Amino acid sequence: MPASAVESPLVHAVAAGWQLPGIPNLHSHAFQRAMAGHAEQRGDPADSFWTWRETMYAFAQRMTPEALHAIASQLYVEMLEAGYTWVCEFHYVHHRPDGTAYAPPTAMCDALVEAARETGIGLTLLPVLYMRGGFDDRPLSPRQQRFAFEVDAFLDLVADLRRREHARLRVGVALHSLRAVPPDALRAVLASGLCDDAPIHIHIAEQVGEVQDCLARRGARPVEWLLANAPVDARWCLVHATHLTPEEVRAVAASGATVALCPTTEANLGDGLFPLRAYLDHDGAWGIGSDSHVSVSPVEELRWLEYGQRLLTRHRNIAADEDTPSVGDTLLAGALYGGRACGVPVGLVEAAAGGFAGTPADLVALDGQAPTLAGHGPDSVVDAWLFAGNRPVVDRVWAGGRLVVTGGRHRDAEAVAGRYRRCLAGLLQG
Repeated sequence: MPASAVESPLVHAVAAGWQLPGIPNLHSHAFQRAMAGHAEQRGDPADSFWTWRETMYAFAQRMTPEALHAIASQLYVEMLEAGYTWVCEFHYVHHRPDGTAYAPPTAMCDALVEAARETGIGLTLLPVLYMRGGFDDRPLSPRQQRFAFEVDAFLDLVADLRRREHARLRVGVALHSLRAVPPDALRAVLASGLCDDAPIHIHIAEQVGEVQDCLARRGARPVEWLLANAPVDARWCLVHATHLTPEEVRAVAASGATVALCPTTEANLGDGLFPLRAYLDHDGAWGIGSDSHVSVSPVEELRWLEYGQRLLTRHRNIAADEDTPSVGDTLLAGALYGGRACGVPVGLVEAAAGGFAGTPADLVALDGQAPTLAGHGPDSVVDAWLFAGNRPVVDRVWAGGRLVVTGGRHRDAEAVAGRYRRCLAGLLQG
């Protein structure tokens, strides 16, 4: 071991390789897994998030509870095989395509809960309040009617779901965005009491256009406005927060909120790059999410979080510092600490704080025989996992104390994939 190397407190040597805590996925739209690869052909010469959204709406229109269950099951199998053991599901496809409620109104939520139960992944279900089409208070378009809720009905839905919580299911609240949730509705949700001990997630400052519209209508940038008008604290998870001023970076870090970074989706949509180094310098909390699921891999999210910063600054090893010289350890610790945004005590905070304290319920074992890890010890094994290749090295995964992945394969992978293929064939023919 080089004199400057430091053994990682996040991995534990075992006979077959290395163990580490399961990784939380802070941001998921499960149905979008079905459209991965279907939005990569140029149409508009000015393709952007806003044109991609049209393809997303088309897929959202085709979702049924049965289709969502099949898609989410496949997605959650892929997450577990990659090392994610808990997922925050930012769920906004609530109703039938015409906007009328299912019977029961929780039918789409139920599909996600059942997919998580069957596959074994821990689930933080975040029903989304979605009310308006923009900062100008325009009504939702016909294709957005599936997402629509008024405040009272939304709170009834959340209250119903919260009564079902158990060890592997946590229910929080998601506000889609400031453009979709008027200020009075935001205040009403926060005053309801349902958020007092539950996570609150919101998309914010993802796009330059969003920042410009917020400035024009509310006289402040999105993060600036939120911090001035809501009690943002450790319950909150700000998703993306890509476009921040230095003052906003400091303020978000000081608030105690967690930022959910989704580098592969943010790159796919051309969103921009989060100011990671400045945020780390202010001890800001963050985690990762796979969002639109163009990639379902914590390795790729963490790798590209670092690589984006290297391309921006033209320097190397951006995330590391004098106390933690390993980039891999720094990134893994951040992702684990960010698991607090799931709203569930799974031992991740303790693990990131400096000791191997991942609970027996959620563990990932890396294959000690994988060539990628050959020659690496506790000082560099995480670096090797994240930066030394693309071959999967996750061998086994325990979720909720149950062994769900062996030899890199989920116990139900074949059956779930077969159902997913049949589902996609029907969706794409529709």
